[in-house]
Amino acid sequence: MPAGISNERQGLLLRSVFDVLSEHPDGLPGGQVLAEMAHRVVLTDYELGHYKSSPGEPRAYKATRFFTVNCVKAGWLVKSKGTWRVTEEGRAAHAGFTDPGDFIRESSRLYRQWRSAQPEKAPQSGDEPTGDEAIEEREAATTTLEEASERAWSQVQTFLMSMDAYDFQELVASLLRAMGYHVHWVSPPGPDRGLDILAFTDPLGAVGPRIKVQVKRRQEKTTSDGLRSFMAILGPGDVGIYISAGGFTSDASREARSQENRRITLIDLERLFDLWVEHTDRLTEADQARLPLKPVYFLATT
Repeated sequence: MPAGISNERQGLLLRSVFDVLSEHPDGLPGGQVLAEMAHRVVLTDYELGHYKSSPGEPRAYKATRFFTVNCVKAGWLVKSKGTWRVTEEGRAAHAGFTDPGDFIRESSRLYRQWRSAQPEKAPQSGDEPTGDEAIEEREAATTTLEEASERAWSQVQTFLMSMDAYDFQELVASLLRAMGYHVHWVSPPGPDRGLDILAFTDPLGAVGPRIKVQVKRRQEKTTSDGLRSFMAILGPGDVGIYISAGGFTSDASREARSQENRRITLIDLERLFDLWVEHTDRLTEADQARLPLKPVYFLATT
């Protein structure tokens, strides 16, 4: 362990992360979680200091990020687009291992168990390293990509959420074209009566279902009531796609899964972004400019 951060101390910081996330079942951005951790645990001068090789976040933040790798591999924590969420297994571990030392030791044990099952030797985030400089270099390398990914997603998210609603709608239409669908109609500004885009699987709309799309670019989650309003316009042969930048409530997700006579797909902002990246090569240059992205390559250390 780094000088000044004992195993028990790191366990305390890690448990504080789970304290924060237990209060936010939908998750929080990793940077926000660490900032809240720092409000709950008084950090030492050493922990507030910075690694020489990576001046970004304080040592306590980087060390805690580093040891969350164990928690992810243990199945206690899920990270997606910079958002951290505690799993049911993580909640059980948080409740069962109340001693900080036991908590971090169990996460490390499960990490090593996961690592031993890998076909190739995985990075040893749960093992005891030797030398403070070696520790700092390894933690810095492990956390740099995660920090960069969080910042990148935050910028993308802000860009998309600040888009004009009709530009966002056109972005969705561009994606559907890149995916091979034939967009027949995009709602102009004004009342749309619940339908924003109409598409088909062939140019004439003579084969396959009609695809009806509702697009909501707003912070609030779409509720089951909002979803039902959209499903009311779906005919027997229609496929519905509901895109909600703010995501969906658990009731809305259950409502969609329980449908037997209506085919409907829910897409949140993360899924929309993933589809955009997946099909970006098939977008026209003009359409790519709606959400301009540039890949950056990092050395994979984890």
